[in-house]
Amino acid sequence: MEVWHQVYAPLGGTVTSALVASIPLIALFYMLAFRKSKGHHAAIVAVICAFLCAVLGWGMPVGIAASSFVYGAAFGLFPIIWIVITAVWVYNMTVDSGDFEHIKSSIAQLTDDRRLQAIFIAFAFGSFLEGTAGFGTPVAITAAMLAGLGFTPIYAAGMCLIANTAPVAFGAIGVPVIVAGQVSGISDLHISAYVGHQLPLLSVFVPMWLCCAMCGFKRALEVLPAIAVAGLCFAGSQFFFSTYHGPTLPDIMSALCAIIGLMILLRVWKPRAIFRFEGEAPAKANDGPLPSTGEVVRAWSPFIILAIMVFLWGLPQFKSLLNSVPGAVITFAWPGVDGLVMRTAPIVAEPSVYGAKFTFNWLSAGGTAILIGGFLAVPFMPKYSFGRAFGCLIKTTYVLRFPILTISLILGLAYLMNYSGMSSTLGIAFTMTGAAYPFFAPLLGWLGVFLTGSDTSSNALFCGMQRSTAEVVGMDPTLAVASNSSGGVTGKMISPQSISVATAATGMVGQEGNLFRFALPHSIAMTLIVCALTYLQSGPLKWMLPSF
Repeated sequence: MEVWHQVYAPLGGTVTSALVASIPLIALFYMLAFRKSKGHHAAIVAVICAFLCAVLGWGMPVGIAASSFVYGAAFGLFPIIWIVITAVWVYNMTVDSGDFEHIKSSIAQLTDDRRLQAIFIAFAFGSFLEGTAGFGTPVAITAAMLAGLGFTPIYAAGMCLIANTAPVAFGAIGVPVIVAGQVSGISDLHISAYVGHQLPLLSVFVPMWLCCAMCGFKRALEVLPAIAVAGLCFAGSQFFFSTYHGPTLPDIMSALCAIIGLMILLRVWKPRAIFRFEGEAPAKANDGPLPSTGEVVRAWSPFIILAIMVFLWGLPQFKSLLNSVPGAVITFAWPGVDGLVMRTAPIVAEPSVYGAKFTFNWLSAGGTAILIGGFLAVPFMPKYSFGRAFGCLIKTTYVLRFPILTISLILGLAYLMNYSGMSSTLGIAFTMTGAAYPFFAPLLGWLGVFLTGSDTSSNALFCGMQRSTAEVVGMDPTLAVASNSSGGVTGKMISPQSISVATAATGMVGQEGNLFRFALPHSIAMTLIVCALTYLQSGPLKWMLPSF
C-alpha cells in the first residue's frame, strides 16, 4: 500500500475544512446533549460521520482509515478499559463482601454531610488516585464509592467529573506535562512551573464549585471552613511542588495535604446543618453497634492496597523493572497504518512518518496493578474467597459491556480523526486568530481532551503546534504549551470516555446524555476562566509567570 500524505485544508480553505472536520464532533454532541442517546449509539453515529469525512473529504484510503479506527479501539481496550474493569471490580468486591457498609459507617463518623463527603472523596481522594494512576481510575473508584454511600447517581458521577479537573494536568506521576515537554522541546520543569502558575488559581475554587453545584451558593457557605481548608491545602501544595520540584509530585502531595487538612479540621469543627439530597432519608450508618477500628481498617484495606500498588506502578524506576521482565512488553507495528501515513507542514516542520506502534505492556499497566491489589485484598475480606473474587470479575466485565463498547468506539474515533488530519485541521483553524491566539490556545487542549479523553494524548497531539504558533504570533511558547495542558483539564469532564466510565461506575449505563448535559455548563465555564487567565498572563499579568 502506498504512503498517504495528510492534508489539512482539502476543501478549498482552512475554515471550510475545519467546519467539515467538526461534523463528527457536532454529531456526537447532538446525540448526547439533545437526543439523550446511549453512549455507544452516539459514538457509532460519530464514527460513521468521521469515516465518511476522512475518506471523501480528506482522501484517506479506506484501508488506512479502517485500520486507524481499529488501532484506536484497541488502545481503548488496553490500557484504558483494563483500568476501568479492575477498578470497578475492586469496589464491587467490597460491596459483595459486606465491607462497604463499614466504609460507609467510617465516613459517616467523620461526616455524614453530603458536601463534605464529596470534597473528601471526589476531590481529595480522587486527586490522589489521579496522581498515582490516572486514565479513568479516579472517576471509576470515587464515583462508585459516592454511589455506594447513597449519592444519587447523577450527583455521584457529576461531582467526580467536576472534581477531577484539578489534578488532571499532573496525573499518573506527571505524564501529561512530561509528554508536553517531549513534543514541544521545552523543558518539562519549565512547563510544570507555568502550569503551576495557572491551575492552582482554578483548583482553589473547585471545592466551592462542587458544593455550589450540589446545593447552591448559600448552603455552600455553611461548610466554608472545609472548602477553604481543602482548596488552600491543595492549591498551595500544587503551586509549590509544580514550581519548585517538577511534574511528578504535585497531585500526590496536594491530595495528601488536603486529606490531612480535612481530617484535622473535622476533629474540631462540624457544620451546623447537615445537607442531604431532597427526599433522602436521614443517615442510618450509625444505627446499631459501630464498627471497630480493626473492621474499619480491614474494610478500607482494598483501597489502601490499591493506592499503594498504583503508586508503585507509577514510579518510573519500578515500571522499568517490570518492563525488563522477559515477555512483559510486546510491541508491534499496527498493520495497515504504521509507516503508511506521512505528516506534513504546518503540523511538523519537515515531512515525517506518523508511526503506529501498539504496546502491550501487560505487567506494568495500571490495570494490572489494580488487579494484583484486588487479589491481595481478598484475604482481608470476611468469608471471601479467590473463587468469588474471580466470579465477581467476570460479572463486572459483563455489566460493563456497553461502556467497554463506547470507550473503544470513542478512542477509535479519536485515532481516525488524528491519522486523517481532521484533528490537526481543527487545530490550525484556531491559529488563525492572530493576536487573540493566547485566549484560544487553551481551547486546543480542551478539544484534544474531549476527543481523546486524555490530557496526555491532547498534549501529544497539539503541543508541538502550540509552540510553533506561539512563536509566529509573538506569544510566550512555554505559556502556550502550558495552556494546552491547563485547558485540557476542563475538557476531561465532558469527554465521552470519562462519561462512560462514570456511568458504568454508578449504574447509569444508557444515561450518558443526561450526564453530558449536567457536566457541559461546568466545563464551558471553567474553560473560559482558563482562556481569560492565559490571555491576561500573556499581557498585563505577565508578571505572574515564573522567570528562568
